[in-house]
Parts: sequence; C-alpha cells; structure tokens
Amino acid sequence: HCTVRGAKAEEILERGLKVREYELRRENFSATGNFGFGIQEHIDLGIKYDPSIGIYGLDFYVVLGRPGYNVAHRKRKSGTVGFPHRLTK
Repeated sequence: HCTVRGAKAEEILERGLKVREYELRRENFSATGNFGFGIQEHIDLGIKYDPSIGIYGLDFYVVLGRPGYNVAHRKRKSGTVGFPHRLTK
C-alpha cells in the first residue's frame, strides 16, 4: 500500500492502463468518480521477474479531487463540497 502523486503517478497509471488495454468496466468506477482496477502479474508492467519473490498482482485505486476538496476533510472548520463541484460518473 502506497500513495503516489504527480508525474510518477501518471506514469504508473499509464503502464497499468496499457496492460488493461485502456478499457475499464462500468463496475470499476464509484459514484464519486474514483476508479480502481487490478492486474494479474506484475511482470506485465515491465518489472523484472525475481524468482525469490515470485509473481504477484497489483491493484490500482485512483482518487480524483478538485480544488476545495480539502474543505470537507479537514479537522477544523470543516464544511461540505457543493453538489456542482463534486465529481460524479
């Protein structure tokens, strides 16, 4: 489990989507616009195979946000994100 942001996140996501041939099912998306998918083998990403580790799969979860999203999640003076500003499917 790790969090990746910025250009590195875009690169990893691009490689993961390439494995899935850039197609995701409707069930992969949440009501708030976030999405996730998995791959069966890490070697599909171009990572070198190591016999001591074996083959493992990876799950990708992408959480999308807009400016002002922090208003609903901060501890002090929290508020709500207006419906027009929320991300949806």
